[in-house]
Amino acid sequence: MAQRHFRIGVMFSSTGSYSVVARSMLNGALLAFREIAAAGGPVTLEPVVVDPSGDLQRYRALALELLGSGIRQVVGCYTSSGRKEVIPCFEKFDGLLWYPSHYEGFESSDNVIYTGAAPNQHVLPLVDYLASRVGIRAYCVGSNYIWAWENNRIFREALTARGGTVVAERYLPVGDTEVDQVVAAILDQRPDFVFNNLIGTSGYAFFRAFRATCAARGIDQAREIPVASCTLSEPELAEIGPDAIDGHLASSVYFSSLKSPENAAFMAAYDQNFPDGPVVSADAEASYIAVKLLAAALQQAGTDDVRVVRAAVADRRLQAPQGEVRIDPQTYHAWLTPRIGRSAANGQFELLLEARNPVAPDPYLVQSSPRFAVAMRPPALRVVQS
Repeated sequence: MAQRHFRIGVMFSSTGSYSVVARSMLNGALLAFREIAAAGGPVTLEPVVVDPSGDLQRYRALALELLGSGIRQVVGCYTSSGRKEVIPCFEKFDGLLWYPSHYEGFESSDNVIYTGAAPNQHVLPLVDYLASRVGIRAYCVGSNYIWAWENNRIFREALTARGGTVVAERYLPVGDTEVDQVVAAILDQRPDFVFNNLIGTSGYAFFRAFRATCAARGIDQAREIPVASCTLSEPELAEIGPDAIDGHLASSVYFSSLKSPENAAFMAAYDQNFPDGPVVSADAEASYIAVKLLAAALQQAGTDDVRVVRAAVADRRLQAPQGEVRIDPQTYHAWLTPRIGRSAANGQFELLLEARNPVAPDPYLVQSSPRFAVAMRPPALRVVQS
């Protein structure tokens, strides 16, 4: 069989306010490209890497540049605002975006494959954990864009269905690190916990300031007012720093501390290829998965035509570092395994709960709507550590 060569766009903001996670995503994608090249086979992939630097106008310009050069498949974007900016380009010029990050759902495009978590795979399990084990009074903070707006909306509806309440919501511009007023407002309310949707440098500043202010007031922050997130990952713990690294709750489908042969091999390869970091994250694993699934689909399709590749990836399965992953043929989102972790002083997450099996994506919350308590069926998680 003749070998087919495909140029693949890779678009992550490796510079800018959320570059730490984006660089881990780039590393995850590049690792998959290197492994595919080393394995040989009928398909060779050439990554064409671009950096939007967190600038929405650059996202659009670079997407148009990649598509205009004849590239049909692009792995990329971290923020939902970046994804929203480029989707019209992919729809207009018939490209396929492989989006490897957790997100807020409620989106449908024939030009996107989603390998990150949908809201029923990360928000609803977190609500269930918090309401049953921590408390029912929440204070929501977030970066001022669609991810935080929608995630807080879903969270509020789900918590309300459990008898809880959101006492307030506050938003900061992406990259803003002046967090003292937000911290003071939270402590005035004394919620049971904080639901955090701040990204990048804003989040790191918040964790440090909240821990320091609580300590100055004699409050054991991790125990009395824990911070829970759907975004917090290992490379960000390092950015927060040792004084505020531990005791934070995170809902994710992947933690680097998972014990499995697949994850051990993934971690060893990642560390060997990228010794200067940043360390691996859930979004890095999702980027790795996206490239592996794309390569398999291209091999089956024999072409990078969007419709043929999309058909080839439907119901495709992969034994990933997190466990089995497969693409749902109805939504083109991934079946993933929800987990709850707690950050530790060593920069890792202690696994507290996890689903027994991969959970079907429900990006539109049709089957798991938090609007009605009777309809809310979060994935059943088994206790790993109390």
